[in-house]
Amino acid sequence: MGMRIRQFRKAKGWSQEVLARKCEISMNFMGNIERGTRKMSMDTFASLCRELGADADTLLWGRVKPSETAIQSMWGKQEKIGGDSYSMYVQIMKSVADIMGNV
Repeated sequence: MGMRIRQFRKAKGWSQEVLARKCEISMNFMGNIERGTRKMSMDTFASLCRELGADADTLLWGRVKPSETAIQSMWGKQEKIGGDSYSMYVQIMKSVADIMGNV
């Protein structure tokens, strides 16, 4: 995960110091996170996701929003259909997935 955090940080052109400041952690701790030598709290992880503009799946597993990608491939990109319709489709698909998980 530390490597993915580093990749996102570098893609933004930020130093460890900049990202650490944005996440309100020490630069030393930021380096430890990227090297994988220290664990972080959920609050720190959420802050990293927010500041880097990355979802948790991508940082944890290297996947890019698999559920959103599947929905978009079925219904098209959000720009092609109304935002309200897209949200409705997402809710329907999540409901179906929940029902199927309880069967």
